[in-house]
Amino acid sequence: MIVCGLGPAGRALAHRAAVRGLTVTAVDPAPTRRWSATYAAWADELPDWLAPTVIAATTQPLAWGTRPFAISRSYQVFDTGALQNSLTLPEVEVLTDRVTEIDRQHVRLHSGRVLTADRVVDARGLARSARRAEQTAYGVVLHRDREQTVFMDWRSDNGAAADEPPSFLYTVGLGGGRMLYEETCLAGRPAIPAARLRQRLEFRLRQRGMTVQGTETVERVRFPLEGGRPRDGVFGAAGALGHPATGYSVATALACADPVASGRTVWPMSARLVHTLRTAGLRALLALPPQQIPQFFDTFFELPAPLQRAYLSGRTDLRATATAMTTLFREAPPPARRILARAAMGLPSGH
Repeated sequence: MIVCGLGPAGRALAHRAAVRGLTVTAVDPAPTRRWSATYAAWADELPDWLAPTVIAATTQPLAWGTRPFAISRSYQVFDTGALQNSLTLPEVEVLTDRVTEIDRQHVRLHSGRVLTADRVVDARGLARSARRAEQTAYGVVLHRDREQTVFMDWRSDNGAAADEPPSFLYTVGLGGGRMLYEETCLAGRPAIPAARLRQRLEFRLRQRGMTVQGTETVERVRFPLEGGRPRDGVFGAAGALGHPATGYSVATALACADPVASGRTVWPMSARLVHTLRTAGLRALLALPPQQIPQFFDTFFELPAPLQRAYLSGRTDLRATATAMTTLFREAPPPARRILARAAMGLPSGH
């Protein structure tokens, strides 16, 4: 097997393939580059083989639309360095090179070398494009007494005008008395730039009695939400393992690494149809006016916990995902229903 790309998805796949005793070659232009992003997942999404030591913190988060909601589901934050270290590559031939072409069972490298294997998996991720919706975020790490994890906080204390594209605050413990405060544009085409998110974050933190000194560790996030297609031979974001409406992908890649390493598809028809529904959910988020976003998430977090879980994590559970989305539509405020219906059908919102 040849694995092209050693980000979280590619490294997880190469690791599990090697553990199974397969002959693996991995190609990446910077295979020893350390990961710096913060990754988190719902605990029930993670595979059993993952080492417990890769988890830095476990919590029961809140969510805010216009009011607070307790989420009855454990949320885990990775120790990013420990996660990377745990995905060892025993007996894997790692090549420092750039893939320029993939053709069935052949891979051409920038160096001119051509590799051949029975299976080639492209895990190089998605390229950014102005045509693709993106998620952006700007965060700072502060040393604080342990504070409540808040999955999404859509309260309006970030200084944004009512008609500006909205953003929410993500607050999560990283272990060791450190908290990440991250202002996030969930989805935008174009997404809110980092400089504007920084202004909003600092304004919001001042409103809550916290000051950013300028010496803190900073995290910047920017990645496409669109462009991945469900297909075998492509793994990770480009293979549509990222959730189009939330951006979460690492837990899915970890969970899918074993079946893909064994040669099984992770795209039964149910998963393909769920992906189609989730893509409609992204269109709905992009279509809603800024003022309606907090109320929309009030409605989402009022859903029964199994339906919330189905939409966020049930990538093959077509019935429950469809039920979650129809219930959300039915319970949404009347002004939002027409916009959601048109967006789901791929029509202009008309608002």
